Amino acid sequence: MEGYHNQLKQQTARISVVSNTLLVVLKLLVGVFTGAVSIISEAAHSAVDLIAALVAYLAVKKSSQPPDSQHAYGHGKIENLSAAFEAVLIVIAALWIVYESVQKIKSPHVPEFLEYGLLVMALSMIVNYWVSGKLYAVAQLTGSHALEADALHLRADIWTSAGVLIGLTIIKLTGLYWLDPVIAIAVAMIVFKAGFSMTMKSVYELTDICLPVQEEEAIRAIVIHHPAVIAFHQLRTRRSGSFRLIDMHLVLQKNMHLDKAHAVCDEIELLIKQQFAPCDVTIHLEPCDYHEGFGACPAECKEKCKNE
Repeated sequence: MEGYHNQLKQQTARISVVSNTLLVVLKLLVGVFTGAVSIISEAAHSAVDLIAALVAYLAVKKSSQPPDSQHAYGHGKIENLSAAFEAVLIVIAALWIVYESVQKIKSPHVPEFLEYGLLVMALSMIVNYWVSGKLYAVAQLTGSHALEADALHLRADIWTSAGVLIGLTIIKLTGLYWLDPVIAIAVAMIVFKAGFSMTMKSVYELTDICLPVQEEEAIRAIVIHHPAVIAFHQLRTRRSGSFRLIDMHLVLQKNMHLDKAHAVCDEIELLIKQQFAPCDVTIHLEPCDYHEGFGACPAECKEKCKNE
């Protein structure tokens, strides 16, 4: 299954690279031809999406490599790094769009042949809607942060393309050409917001923030409902790219045979992996009288100590 997921991620990332390449070329050509800064700003936005798609492709390809002597936990963090890099690119693109728009306001230019701009914006929306949907679906299936970041880029591009499409339509109908740079600045604000949100998420992942509360609660439920478990504590979780890394201390009967204790750990690991794959689960075993207060392993300790 893991090999299938890695192959699927790479195939999906390649689709994003191809689609973004075509859109960058089309938007840039039409933007230069019409002289509309809003279209050129969209070309810049798509260029950022293209770079992000390339980074995502390289990231999922590298992160799928197995652990080695220098990366015992695998290469999953590369996906987190790529998402952070993409976020920085988005912020830079937004600032560049604002700069170009202000220059256009100072030196007004009347765009021409806006029907070509309308056509390329509509095409961009259709293509990005389909590609972003595919990226997001695969990201959800595989837990890929790189693909999720790429999908969010393209979804932002859909809204900005829609804004430019509406703006160009108004310009063509009313002749209010000053709207062109104003629309471009509005696009930049949307792009900046997306980049800022993605930056914060990437920072959290790179600093080993815990898994979401609902995921940790699900893990707790799996462990504490196992009939052989007396208690558990020191549950620690984090993410490394698509992988969830989970470890805990598990309290079992002090007289339990080692092979039985090992079987209990295997069962718990399997249950967790069935719900949260791909993941790596590490369990440290402790006898029930290891800590003061466990005494003779009373059954009620299960509830008393489950969140200790």
